[in-house]
Amino acid sequence: MSTEENRRPVVTGIGVVAPGGIGTDAFWKAAVEGVSSLDRVTREGCGHLPLRVAGEVRGFDAESLVEERYLVQTDRFSHFAMAAADMALADARVPAATDASDPYAVGVVTAAGSGGGEFGQRELQRLWGQGSTYVGPYQSIAWFYAASTGQISIRGGFKGPCGVVASDEAGGLDALAHAASAVRRGTDTVVVGSAEAPLAPYSVVCQLGYRELSCVEEPERAYRPFTAHACGFVPAEGGAMLVVEAEAAARRRGAQVRAELAGHAATFTGASRWEESREGLAHAIRGALRAARCAPEEIDVVFADALGLPDADRAEALALTDALGPRGSRVPVTAPKTGTGRAYCGAPVLDTAAAVLALEHGVVPPTPHVHEVCHDIDLVTGSARPAELRTALVLSRGLMGSNAALVVRRADAPAT
Repeated sequence: MSTEENRRPVVTGIGVVAPGGIGTDAFWKAAVEGVSSLDRVTREGCGHLPLRVAGEVRGFDAESLVEERYLVQTDRFSHFAMAAADMALADARVPAATDASDPYAVGVVTAAGSGGGEFGQRELQRLWGQGSTYVGPYQSIAWFYAASTGQISIRGGFKGPCGVVASDEAGGLDALAHAASAVRRGTDTVVVGSAEAPLAPYSVVCQLGYRELSCVEEPERAYRPFTAHACGFVPAEGGAMLVVEAEAAARRRGAQVRAELAGHAATFTGASRWEESREGLAHAIRGALRAARCAPEEIDVVFADALGLPDADRAEALALTDALGPRGSRVPVTAPKTGTGRAYCGAPVLDTAAAVLALEHGVVPPTPHVHEVCHDIDLVTGSARPAELRTALVLSRGLMGSNAALVVRRADAPAT
């Protein structure tokens, strides 16, 4: 085996906290069955706001999943990330730092879009309502984009390379690319992903300025990309964490190699310039294919960005044809996030987790709430579609103009 093959970045663990379910099994079951978790917003303080529908994580008991000393100094988005990281590490059977021979061999990378809005709002209310002496010392860190990376690494005793990506929703894929790059450079293991909690009143008000946000009141009509009735996206909380390892290191300790992060590329085309995102996204797809040494005809399924605006959806459909040629209109495309909502940076990581599971199970999950497609793509709707899957393409675009593409290859599918 060559040095390059020894350092191939592979996924060995998955942890999910999402509206569709807490835990990988619950999340995948809901995705395959096309179950929708979109519902009326119930978070305290949001009832009077124009946003009516969202993907909320229900039944999440932070106190049973995260130690008290971490709970008091962190926001809900970090609670999600810490819980998902625990699940991913357990799934990968990574030894605890106290048992590991080299804690510097494990790093942490997360992506964040909204930060700790709920914690920040609470402390600001205390500041203006009661005075500065009532503001807790953790206000300075809990809201920060890097909080989840810091807490996961401190809690786990991981001393390897750590970082945070703040590059729009597409940052979820960019974080996975950073992890893959760290593995290729010599780090054995990286805990990587994103979880968001953008449904506090302060965070929701900030989002109301997005023209792409759907304020439709009926959950079944609020998020329907690639249709004539597309009216924007529904926001969501939650996300996923993955364990990415060097293949040789994973196999030495007997870990299950679930998939390879084969190639990634990113571009930038500017905020809300959705027609221009066609060229940028196509360029990112071509770059990811080159990095993965993957021909367009090898892509077996696409997990779409699926923003939910007519011009953005059209640009994505055309980008697939631009980058994949005739294959672009024939390859199965899916957007499970229409059943959970768009969890900002957490959304493409959830899509990547779903892509790994789809490759393992040989089935493409459907796109909930979508029936009549008005673009030239083979969108999987209604029910899951069994298929021979070796390679998946995951796409993401951000509201500020980032575009990213990631090629995920089945563990036993060799590169060409």
